[in-house]
Amino acid sequence: MRLSIALACLVLSLPTLAEARKPASQPPAVEGQTAQPPVADDGYPYLLFVPKGYNESGTDRWPLLIFLHGSGERGTDINVVKKHGPPMLVEKDPAFPFIVISPQLPEQSATVGRYWPVEPLEAILTHAMKTLRVDPSRVYLTGLSLGGIATWEWGTTHPEHFAALAPVAAFGDPKNACNAKDVPIWAFHGDHDDAVDTRGDFEMVDALKKCGSTPAPRLTIYPNTDHWSWVPAYNDPALWMWLLEQRKPVPPKPSR
Repeated sequence: MRLSIALACLVLSLPTLAEARKPASQPPAVEGQTAQPPVADDGYPYLLFVPKGYNESGTDRWPLLIFLHGSGERGTDINVVKKHGPPMLVEKDPAFPFIVISPQLPEQSATVGRYWPVEPLEAILTHAMKTLRVDPSRVYLTGLSLGGIATWEWGTTHPEHFAALAPVAAFGDPKNACNAKDVPIWAFHGDHDDAVDTRGDFEMVDALKKCGSTPAPRLTIYPNTDHWSWVPAYNDPALWMWLLEQRKPVPPKPSR
C-alpha cells in the first residue's frame, strides 16, 4: 500500500502543489503526528500529522484530510484516536501524502446528528487554513461510524469546504443530501453491520442520485462484513488515490 500511495502522491499531488505556490508565511512545521490543544474555547484537541517532505517543499500547498473517529475513541486520551483509520496509518507511513487532522470528541455525546457539533470542527479547519500550507482546492473529509455520521452532517451542512467526502459505516439526513450534490462522495458499509443499518448510506446515495448529483456518488458494500467496514476501506490504496484526484474549483481572485 505504501508504494501505491507514494505513486499517487508523485503522479497526482505534485502538479497541483506547484500550481498553488505562494510566498511562505508560516514557520517550519513539526513533521510526523503530534497532539495539539483546542484552537477555541470549548473546542476539541486533535492529532496533527504533517507528512515527511512538507518543510522541504518550500511554498507548495498540500492536500488536507480531516478524520472523525467513532464512539469508542471519545475521551481525554488523544492517543486513543490512533486506533483506527488515517491516524493509525500515518504512524506506519511518514510519507502519507496528506496533512491529516484528527480531532477527539469528549466522552459525553448529544443527540443523534449532533454527536460532533459542527462549530468546533469549523474552528479547527479555519485555524488549519491559516497556519498550514493547505491546498484550498483539496480539503477532504472522512469518518467512521459516529464520525461517518458527522461526515455526512458536516459535508451536507458546509459542502463548500470539501473536495470530497468518504463516510464509512454511517447514515445521514436524506433531506440535506442535495446540499452536497456537487461534491464527489464515496461511502462504505458492511452488509452485516448490526450497529449502523446499511440502509443509512443507501438512502443518502439514493437521495443524491435523485437530485442529479455530479459526479454520481459511489457506495461500496463489503460482503460478510460487520460494523468494522473501515478496516478494508482505509486499507485500500484506491480510496487515497481517488481522493487525490478530486479537486474543488477555487474562485479566482478579483482583478485589481
